[in-house]
Amino acid sequence: MGSTITVSIRSLVVSAVAATAVVAAYAIGSGQSGGSPAFAADEPASLETASIVMSGSGEATGVPDQLTFRLSISTNAADVSSALASANRVTSNVLRAVRDQGIDGRDVQTTGLSIHANYDYSDDGPAVITGYGVSQKLSVLVRSLPDAGSTISAAVAAGGNAVRLHGVNLKIGDPDSLMRKARDAAFAEAQAKAEQYAEATGRELGEVTSVREVAAKSSTPQPYARDTLVAAELGPVPIRAGSAELDVTVSVVWSFV
Repeated sequence: MGSTITVSIRSLVVSAVAATAVVAAYAIGSGQSGGSPAFAADEPASLETASIVMSGSGEATGVPDQLTFRLSISTNAADVSSALASANRVTSNVLRAVRDQGIDGRDVQTTGLSIHANYDYSDDGPAVITGYGVSQKLSVLVRSLPDAGSTISAAVAAGGNAVRLHGVNLKIGDPDSLMRKARDAAFAEAQAKAEQYAEATGRELGEVTSVREVAAKSSTPQPYARDTLVAAELGPVPIRAGSAELDVTVSVVWSFV
C-alpha cells in the first residue's frame, strides 16, 4: 500500500511571523532614546504538532461452516387448480424432508410462486392452451455444513422429477469475528510503518487523531457447479468447504512529537 507523511507547514509560517516581529521590535527600540534595542515580552507562539498518516492492510482467512441452496418445484396439469394442488403436494414433501434433516423452520423461506399457461404452437393458427404450470421456489439455509450434503439429497429425493436445484453457496456463519481479526492486522501494519518513520526522523508517535476504514471486501468459494439435479442422479452430495478471505485497508493519523 502507498504511504505518505504529512507535516504541517504552519510551524514555518509561525516562525516567520515571530522572526518578523522580533526584527520590528528591534528596529523600534533602536529608534528610541538611548539606542537600546527593545524585544517583545510575550512568549513565542506554540508550534502546531506535525502529523503522520499511514495506511495498513490486513486479511483473515476462515473456513465456511454454513451452506444455502435454492429449490424450485414445477408441476403441470390440465387446469390451474390441479397444477397448484400438485405443486403444493410436492412442496410439502420437500419441506417435510428438510425438517427431518434437522433444519429449523426459520431457515426455510418461500421465495417465489408463479402460475402460467402452457401453449401449443405446432399449428399455423393461433396458439392453443394445453394446460397450466405452477412453480414454487424455496431457499434453505443449512447451519451445519457437515449436514448439507444429506439435506440436499433428501430434499431433491422428496421432490422427485418435479424439483430442480438452482444454486448452492457456501458461507461463513460469523463474518464479524473474522473481520475483527483483519482490522487488527491492518492497524498493526499501519502502526509498524509509522513507528519506523518516527524512529528514522528521531521523533515519537503521539496520540491517534483519526482512523478511517478505506476498504473492506470478502471473497467466497465458487458455488457448487450443478444447476439441475433430479432424484435418480443423487446419492449423498459431496461438499467441499474450501476457504474464504476478508480484506481490510485502514488509514490512521498520529500526532508526531
